Amino acid sequence: MKGAEPKVTLDLARDLGLTAEEYDRIVTRLGREPTWTELGLFSALWSEHCAYKHSRVFLGRLPTRGPRVLQGPGENAGAVDIGDGWAVVFKMESHNHPSFIEPFQGAATGVGGILRDIFTMGARPIAILDSLRFGEPVDAKTRHLVDGVVSGISWYGNCFGCPTVGGEIAFAPEYAGNPLVNVMCVGLVRTDALFRARAEGVGNPVFYVGNKTGRDGIHGATMASATFDEHAEARRPTVQVGDPFTEKLLLEACLEAMATGAVLGIQDMGAAGLACCTSEMPARAGTGMDVELARVPQREPAMTPYEILLSESQERMLLVAARGREEEVRRVFAKWELDAVEIGRVTAGGELCARLDGEVVARVPVALLAEAPEYRKPVERPAWLDERLAFDPLGLPAPADCGQALLELLGSPTLASKEWAFRQYDQQVGINTLVLPGSDAAVLRVKGTRRALALATDGNGRQVFLDPRRGAALAVAEAARNVSCAGGLPVGLTDCMNFGSPERPEILWQFAEAIEGIAEACRALEIPVVGGNVSFYNETSGQAILPTPVVGVVGLLEDATRYATQWFKAAGHAVALLGPEAVSLGGSEYLWTRHRRLAGRLAPLDLEIERRVQAAVRAAVAAGLVSAAHDCSEGGLAVALAEACATGRAPLGCTVTLAGGARADLVLFGEGPSRVVVAVEPGGAAEFEALMRESAIPWRWVGQTGGDRLRIAAGGATLVDVPVERIEHAWRNGFERHMA
Repeated sequence: MKGAEPKVTLDLARDLGLTAEEYDRIVTRLGREPTWTELGLFSALWSEHCAYKHSRVFLGRLPTRGPRVLQGPGENAGAVDIGDGWAVVFKMESHNHPSFIEPFQGAATGVGGILRDIFTMGARPIAILDSLRFGEPVDAKTRHLVDGVVSGISWYGNCFGCPTVGGEIAFAPEYAGNPLVNVMCVGLVRTDALFRARAEGVGNPVFYVGNKTGRDGIHGATMASATFDEHAEARRPTVQVGDPFTEKLLLEACLEAMATGAVLGIQDMGAAGLACCTSEMPARAGTGMDVELARVPQREPAMTPYEILLSESQERMLLVAARGREEEVRRVFAKWELDAVEIGRVTAGGELCARLDGEVVARVPVALLAEAPEYRKPVERPAWLDERLAFDPLGLPAPADCGQALLELLGSPTLASKEWAFRQYDQQVGINTLVLPGSDAAVLRVKGTRRALALATDGNGRQVFLDPRRGAALAVAEAARNVSCAGGLPVGLTDCMNFGSPERPEILWQFAEAIEGIAEACRALEIPVVGGNVSFYNETSGQAILPTPVVGVVGLLEDATRYATQWFKAAGHAVALLGPEAVSLGGSEYLWTRHRRLAGRLAPLDLEIERRVQAAVRAAVAAGLVSAAHDCSEGGLAVALAEACATGRAPLGCTVTLAGGARADLVLFGEGPSRVVVAVEPGGAAEFEALMRESAIPWRWVGQTGGDRLRIAAGGATLVDVPVERIEHAWRNGFERHMA
């Protein structure tokens, strides 16, 4: 087979995604031309998807430490101590490019990959959340993508047996050529049972476990590190094929093998497959690895070393076992009817040596494979941004009927109920789910303790497009605020940074500014970033997506019986609005839905006010003073009130009176941070007022729950007077109407 390998040239290296400078660096460091198989290793491991060549210089700005952090970035997933000897393990990843090419399998294998990232840490997955972005649903291609992606997520998660408990779906024309499929997974593990992806101990055996290797997904990492053109679907062979039933067996086998003490290190064969594991695991430990590729279980005949190393077939792991305990590992995996084959050993000297039938086909220093170039490319604020920011939304006509404008917003594809998607997901398998999808945050009990976890994902590409730094900080604030509205203290964050090509200075400027915004917000709110993902090159034929950092936050509730949801529960509850008055129509959902404009300035963000508002909400929930708490975000105050009225099992009206002085559409639909609507239990008003004084935040009483209409008045005029039945109908049926 080795004799049939093509001759390595600079042109061949370029075809595999390497630059001339990178190829020269490889030749210089090796002291020779690489073999075809070695070139494949470099092309995958030095791809943007694996190496973060353009982003590493910025990612160091993120705060990654904290008193609860057990594992920060650099491993399969992050881990945070939640007490009672338990840790929560979580991470978010993207599968954007594969999902555009083949939406069902692209999304399904995205779920499979993030599940493996969690259980390689020794944790049992307990929840999945997804964050999805698509083009406009008037396009049949978009509807096909939505259907395929949601079906793929539900199929894999349901078959595996992990509930999908939350997420978001948003639409904008900029995502038409590059949908975003970001998936977050959360798991639980004892703090003394965390595993890491390290190849420790010279002479220890290396085991290949799980599914057999095929030709699917070869160069998937390279594909994910390039922009698309009109021929994108020709890359279908680079998309992996998933098998959730095998993954479930793999989960149980891995956790059981870990419990024996025979496993010392383990890593998922995800992006770049076996090539990644056999280089990254020894690189982290300062060791090397010698593997015999002929021993790798294969489901297709005559696979070459190149194909075996770079295949991204799913449901596979590489683990390092303790010498002398090989039979224990084999016995556990045989019980679960999975392959467990010793394919090599940990070595000294720091080299990856890959053989086929004893003949060396690749010999490369693992440090070289793991040390891709780090680029400091130019960043430049785009000149067109000034014109966008100078636009004044108040120069547009106000709506003649604000009630009708509210109904249009509630029925828009981004704001309408996503029950169409959620009902395809098993939301309660494992019987931990206390709050199902549809509220500000999902809530899951931690069995064996009094505690619960609150989980939320958020991101707003329009806001980041207009102001990358503030928009990214707003995403952190909103995700944390959603967790706080449920009663959870934010304890950790993961992110998925979705951007266009970093080789364009304006895109890299957006990225750099977004990182600064996330860092500022995380420091102010004391939330460590414990892991994440960067997805560049999300553009097709020169059209980049909106810059979209998606943030996932995990919160901790000390008492699982004390949590809040977003909907009003009963009549006669006093309604209060917490937070500042400042709002803006710039970058708002209202401005886009009603006027098709993406422009204007965002409302100011005071992170100290944000921190205090969230603390006040958590304190009110923990004290049992509020029955509902709902973040004001997309659509502004009017949409938040409408959702609080209509999203519960028994819709309920509300009458609200606001201060006058501003235009009706700004009062109703203006968006700004740090604003929360709460419903206070009867008899709790005095205690609530005392808590607000102690919290030192801006707040005011605005109304009361009851009746069958939402009425909003300001400045002596009635702005909205709509039956809750119409609100519920617009919200509940809007998404399916767009998908029809």
